[in-house]
Amino acid sequence: MSKYILKRMGMTLLTLLLVVVLVFFLMHAIPGGPFTAQRELPPEVEAALIAKYNLDESLAVQLLHYIGGLLRGDLGPSFKYPGMSVNDFIREGFPVSAKLGLITVIFVLAASIPLGIVAALKNGKWQDVLTMLLATIGVTIPSFVIATVLMYIFSHRLGWLPAFGLDSPAGYILPVIALGGYSMSFMARLVRSSLLEVLGQDYIRTARAKGLTEYKVVVKHALRNALIPVVTILGPTVAALLTGSFVIEKIFALPGMGKHFVTSITNRDYTTILGITIFYATFLVVMVFVVDMFYVLIDPRIKYE
Repeated sequence: MSKYILKRMGMTLLTLLLVVVLVFFLMHAIPGGPFTAQRELPPEVEAALIAKYNLDESLAVQLLHYIGGLLRGDLGPSFKYPGMSVNDFIREGFPVSAKLGLITVIFVLAASIPLGIVAALKNGKWQDVLTMLLATIGVTIPSFVIATVLMYIFSHRLGWLPAFGLDSPAGYILPVIALGGYSMSFMARLVRSSLLEVLGQDYIRTARAKGLTEYKVVVKHALRNALIPVVTILGPTVAALLTGSFVIEKIFALPGMGKHFVTSITNRDYTTILGITIFYATFLVVMVFVVDMFYVLIDPRIKYE
């Protein structure tokens, strides 16, 4: 087990290093720079700024400087906001994105698993048809379209819910539904298909032949194995939801990490793009690692040698 954990940690560090190198060179391959949009700057001022942030050095030297800062936990200063660092942006925006994401994760799990179970147990009946119809709509329609429709109906027309901000608990309702719509729909379909497959196995027929109640057959024997594919996608899903949806945060004017990331791209703020990307990548690989550990708890047949 310890050997497996060390191996995974090494793979994680290698993955993050590749992400840093790839994003670093891709950003510098784009024409222009973080100060090209400020046309009012005199050439000597722009040259001084470039020298201040070591942008006049070779890419290899800049990359080594940046990796050295990462090892110290420093994601670098912002090129566009003097006195602000990428660490400040994350400390400011991540709690908002994480709180919204956590509520969305609870909503997704609380809705998708029961819906998938009902659809599987009522296979071919109206409950199954209705659930799969709603799930198909949730998967096919983009989140920004769902957000716009929800905002128009419940905020503009009916006036029931606020259209922006998180000043009250009601402010979370529309962003949570819009942010979790796709994940809930996809996970409900996955639970249904996985549970139907498990219910057709020989050991389920044996359990029923022994006279076990349908509740014990489904919950104790079938559902545990059916949730393994769900756990597989749960790691990336949780990471994506907790770090925030840039589009949803923009639509509902939420002060999460999304606004900083979108602004940094338009401003070519290299360090902010790199820092938020690395933060998300780290969160993602950690969640995937945690999911791998949960496999053992769900299915004792899985062993890590």
